[in-house]
Amino acid sequence: MLDVRLINSPAKPGDWNMAVDAALMESAERSGRATLRFYRWDEPTLSLGYFQTYASRAGHAASNASPLVRRSTGGGAIVHDCELTYSLTAPVTHPLAADAEAMYRLLHGALVDALAEWRVTASLCQQGSGCRPSEEPFLCFQRRSVGDVLLGGEKIAGSAQRRKRGAVLQHGSVLLQKSAAAPELMGLVDLTGRALSDHDLAAAWRQTLTARRKIQWQAEVLIPVEVERAAQLVDEIYGQTAWNLRR
Repeated sequence: MLDVRLINSPAKPGDWNMAVDAALMESAERSGRATLRFYRWDEPTLSLGYFQTYASRAGHAASNASPLVRRSTGGGAIVHDCELTYSLTAPVTHPLAADAEAMYRLLHGALVDALAEWRVTASLCQQGSGCRPSEEPFLCFQRRSVGDVLLGGEKIAGSAQRRKRGAVLQHGSVLLQKSAAAPELMGLVDLTGRALSDHDLAAAWRQTLTARRKIQWQAEVLIPVEVERAAQLVDEIYGQTAWNLRR
């Protein structure tokens, strides 16, 4: 059995959410423990991929009024609103994190299994778009990469990964339904007509992960040192204009 810490976080601002993911990555290196965190956003928020320019957001009118945060991971912009967001942090020596592609396949494959419990037939994308980075659409969910989760040709889940100083962070989003801040994207509810809550999906996803890797979950909360470090990262990085407008 693999011991993995489980954290269910309440809705918070974008800078806090990104700071907590970074703090958990540092914590994973120190403690040797893996942590799966499910979290929400307190208002529709646009997160830019690390390499995207701030100026590029002007081309997406629907999200222009939303607050912005820059991720530490690459990829396209995401409007975080009607979705379930997760992060998995672990030391690079942990069985869940030893192989980058296997980590994607594990999380996304288990999500496909979880959706099947509602008779929703999703699949993993087998071929990327082949576009140059400069030619990719602004929004992550309009891009296609190998391993993305698709439903009827629509992308409903994607993830990004960062490895640094002996630890790995993988985080991603599952679109539940259309957002007024991204009306061009359809989620699970829109595509299937089924009412899937973030709580129910997270529970089912956790169960299918357990079936795939025999995981023993330890329900916990952030420890004080992680809270303090996240607050510091908000002040120094994720809440700073210099970070969010750096490109």
